[in-house]
Amino acid sequence: MSLQSPQASSPSLVLKLTIGLIGVFAFLQVYSIQAILPVLMTDFAATEVQAGMIVGATILAIAIMSPFLGMLSDAIGRKVFIVGALLFLAIPTALIAQSPTLGWLGLWRFMQGLSVPGITVVAIAYIGEEFEGKAVTELMSFYVSGAVLGGFMGRFILGHLEEFIGWRHAYYVMAGMTLIGAVWVTRALPQSRCFRANPNFRSAIKTLGEHLTDRYVVTACLLGACVLFSLVGCFTFINLHLANTPYELSTGQLANIFAVYLIGVVITPLTTSLLNRFGSARTIQVAVVVSMLGVLLTLMTPLWGVVLGLAVMSTGVFVTQAATISYIAVNVKKGRSLASGLYYMGYYAGGTLGAWLCGIAYTHGQWSLTVWLLLFVQVLALLMASFGMIKSKRTAKLATH
Repeated sequence: MSLQSPQASSPSLVLKLTIGLIGVFAFLQVYSIQAILPVLMTDFAATEVQAGMIVGATILAIAIMSPFLGMLSDAIGRKVFIVGALLFLAIPTALIAQSPTLGWLGLWRFMQGLSVPGITVVAIAYIGEEFEGKAVTELMSFYVSGAVLGGFMGRFILGHLEEFIGWRHAYYVMAGMTLIGAVWVTRALPQSRCFRANPNFRSAIKTLGEHLTDRYVVTACLLGACVLFSLVGCFTFINLHLANTPYELSTGQLANIFAVYLIGVVITPLTTSLLNRFGSARTIQVAVVVSMLGVLLTLMTPLWGVVLGLAVMSTGVFVTQAATISYIAVNVKKGRSLASGLYYMGYYAGGTLGAWLCGIAYTHGQWSLTVWLLLFVQVLALLMASFGMIKSKRTAKLATH
């Protein structure tokens, strides 16, 4: 197959929807368990920290596997990895329903995470190779919007299914949905036109070294770690906060809270315009400040104030994520899967730390101490965007052209 030039023209609606659905099914399972944490803590007599680590098990596996699956994909291909990862993801999802103990549940959650980078990392590389110019940021916005929608749907569907058929049967439904996603991608995602196989392991190691010494790649990875630390820490332990007095929300009501994620589906595509006008650094700086404001608002007592805070906080996080991965996808020309794999390793390592450290904070100081920890991490993110990316203003603008 001869290599062709990347497409600069606007992608078709079917391709946009397919890229969006890849994002949906990549993240449908990752955070779904957050909606039923209070039920699991009762069923398995788990502590707050143990509950957090059940969330973190999947995230840890994603962090570990992201660079390796990126290297494998650079050697083998793109579409085959995405479809294969979706098929594999359905297996541990179904096995969660059989978990006799919290340890087995954690194992299957970890197994879920092993397959996710085969979707996320490779999808970003696929977009960066097959398209150029504004088509890249357009598709990336659809991908992130799909990821946001998947994160919402996983929590929303599982939370409500738990009330109707129990969480074990609910996971069989979730596995079936993932299989449907694999069939759709098999039929609708075009084969790579611009992929150039690089099976040379030494070359991959050399590329890895180049990425690890690239100031802007490293900054993006650290920034991603702060972003997911905030998102996982906030949306994991807000469930425990709202399940307690004075709110005492049920699993279905907690699932409804995650409707604030839908704001991200609307806001994220607008990130393209922000990047075109202000560049990556300034866009991220403003988004992090917005996220900090949202976290502070969750300290309000009325439920509407907490929900407003979650909406504002998640909006800032989604814009930050979209800006950061667009920056990586366009500015890295060599070893794209490896670069995005490193980004996701940092991103999900941050999420794992968020699930663990925020669990400790919640145990010792309930939601108020958790909020101050989240704000501390977001200050770090603001400093990284200010000093790690600010001098790349010209390059950041190129990322959207």
